[in-house]
Amino acid sequence: MASIRLEPLTHKAKACLAVRFPYNFEVKEYLRHFKGMRWTKTHRTFYFIDSEENREAFITYANKGNLKIIAPYDVEVHGNAALRKLVVLPPLTEKKKGAHMLFIDFLHGKRFSDSTIRTYGKYIAEFLRFTDTKPLKELDENDIRAYLEWAVGTLNYAVSTHRQIVSGLKHFAYFYPNCAIDVEKIYMPKKDKKLPVVLSIEEVLQLIQVTKNLKHRVVIAMLYASGLRIGELLNLQLSDFDFNRNMLHIRRAKGRKDRYATIAQSLHGLIQNYYAAYKPKKFFIENPQGKRYSPSTIRTFLRTSCELANITKAVTPHTLRHSYATHLLEQGTDIRYIQELLGHSRPETTMIYTHVSSQDLKEIKSPLDTSLKKLSLPDISDTNPLLS
Repeated sequence: MASIRLEPLTHKAKACLAVRFPYNFEVKEYLRHFKGMRWTKTHRTFYFIDSEENREAFITYANKGNLKIIAPYDVEVHGNAALRKLVVLPPLTEKKKGAHMLFIDFLHGKRFSDSTIRTYGKYIAEFLRFTDTKPLKELDENDIRAYLEWAVGTLNYAVSTHRQIVSGLKHFAYFYPNCAIDVEKIYMPKKDKKLPVVLSIEEVLQLIQVTKNLKHRVVIAMLYASGLRIGELLNLQLSDFDFNRNMLHIRRAKGRKDRYATIAQSLHGLIQNYYAAYKPKKFFIENPQGKRYSPSTIRTFLRTSCELANITKAVTPHTLRHSYATHLLEQGTDIRYIQELLGHSRPETTMIYTHVSSQDLKEIKSPLDTSLKKLSLPDISDTNPLLS
């Protein structure tokens, strides 16, 4: 059962309910067919006008689609019927609203990225709403513990989200030293040590071949061939290409760092065909209005291409970057060069690909194979008689 989250939203001076969920193509397609469902580019979310009638209809529609509505809204049930009332966290008090705005200014002053500011701002607002009318000066680590227990237990936040919340709370405590929060007592959970999903080179080629749309094919090929993050590809401008040197100038990547990446010579013809067909003006990949392309669109057609290529792995745009790095390592490229091409600040980040590279692992023989080869049974023709 997939989970969706409703949040209050004011859009075009109207009270609305935003519908948020971890990206899932089936959930997205189902939700967009709800009568009254709309999309806002400003807030980048689905939403509908908040009314008792719409709430009741949406609860019924979500239940029909086997979707679970989670906090900060819970569906109250009376008998067998879902009631129209949804319980929401209280709004920010005026003092907390002012403190939150100043906190956002504080983050801007530290030159955090827009994405980081949005993330920290969202969770700090949620924390302040959770504490209701308790004065800012009285907030302490016990309030944080209660909030995290509620957020993780009720909203089912992942470990990565939990870590983001803790980071945001520590910055808030530093920004507002008059509160009673002891930063040292805020527990930071350890990262999940998951190995990245990697495609074989045959799967990558098949993925490119089944993608018939020229723009989509160029996007997939560039993400893999240059090891780009999706944001780096979408920010590429025509002036960033140097075909004479086969180099891409990646500007203000993660950590506000510039770097160079390579352009595969085998893609020159494909890129030229794409340029001749679409004639982009500024960005290498543009939407029909000449602005930056949407990352959600890339994720959607990548999913479709994976289905056409019969790839059952969980593939995202970042999977192609993982595959690029792993294949470089398997063909003998020095780990220091891979670190530079990927734009990693620390070699430890790049070293994860040594755990997924099959170049050396596939040469290791199982002790079972070694033992069987040492045994000799001349009268039996079966290759592995002991296993027959």
